[in-house]
Amino acid sequence: MQLARAAVSTLHCREGLKKRLTNRVIWVKLESMFESKRGVIGLDIGSRYLKLAQLNAGRDGYELTLFSMMPLEKDVISDSLVINKSKLVSSLKALISQAGLKKADVSIGLSGHSSVVTKVIKVPQITEEELSLNIKYEAEQYIPFDIKDVNIDFEIIGPDRDEDGMMDVMLVAAKKTVMDDYVDAVQQAGLTPVVVDIDCFALGNVYELNYGVSDHGTVALVNIGACKTNVCIIRNGQTVFTRDTAVGSNAHTDAIERSLAVTKEAAEQIKLGDRPEGVTTEAVVEIMDKTSDEIYAEIYRTFEYYRSFSGEEDINSIVLSGGAVLIDGFAKLMEERLGISVEVADVLRKLEAPGKTGESVRNIAPLAAVAVGLAMRSAGDRQ
Repeated sequence: MQLARAAVSTLHCREGLKKRLTNRVIWVKLESMFESKRGVIGLDIGSRYLKLAQLNAGRDGYELTLFSMMPLEKDVISDSLVINKSKLVSSLKALISQAGLKKADVSIGLSGHSSVVTKVIKVPQITEEELSLNIKYEAEQYIPFDIKDVNIDFEIIGPDRDEDGMMDVMLVAAKKTVMDDYVDAVQQAGLTPVVVDIDCFALGNVYELNYGVSDHGTVALVNIGACKTNVCIIRNGQTVFTRDTAVGSNAHTDAIERSLAVTKEAAEQIKLGDRPEGVTTEAVVEIMDKTSDEIYAEIYRTFEYYRSFSGEEDINSIVLSGGAVLIDGFAKLMEERLGISVEVADVLRKLEAPGKTGESVRNIAPLAAVAVGLAMRSAGDRQ
């Protein structure tokens, strides 16, 4: 098993190991409604930007044939929830037009600590079919929502390393109302949703594509967006832990806005390197470093939670993606604060990106990680 092919038909399977189990209500629901054999567009709906990517799969690997990105008005998405569906639909239509698309099958991702739960659980060793009949009963003790209000999926990881007769299972639950809001908005925009995935698992796709699945020890994939951070921990080629936190690089913008008494728009530009008259680099660096430390502290707490859960001590390296990568010095300071090697995700490392598409995405490639990971999926995938 490569990289935790977990719950939610997580990772693209290049060996053709595709399954369809009727109990997997989250993903079967979509696939049975929207069957298609065409390639999909990976659609990353964030709180700050909308991003879409399209790949062609050839004999020698993948080629990025389309990437488009558009700012999203504030208060459309908050805490990974759709707050203003009509504005989201309008923005999606604008993105589609910008990308030169008329219609498309899309793969979308879900995340958010208040609406999605992913957890490795231990259950007695039984067959996948047997577990499919009992997963709701197993899940009830781990999910902080009413079991009737969530869609559930799972994937067997393998035998438990510490206890005979037990096995590890990746369990995923997503609130039905949250998933339905995203699906409805995407449909209203004229797109056809054929796959629903989890953002953390899309990051796993990109990591597998670019870095392979050989033993790199324990690697933390950290994706820091505007309002959230996704953490996916991979140990010896398997996803063993995921967590979303409600902290992101908007914290920098808010801190600059408060401290320097500027507009939010000006604060965003200052965060990215602009220095208007009367604003010194020293003042900005002090604000930015203090805020970055708060983000690093949240990531450290996530790592500590993983260590307490798994009994493992070492995280050998961090692969960083998301908008925070564009903040000057953020990755280097993160490495110093956490004492762990940090590498900016090379999303195009094993991905051909010719012509204008490559030019447009190369400098912002770490922002494209989730969209590219979602674009690796295919309608009908179970793995």
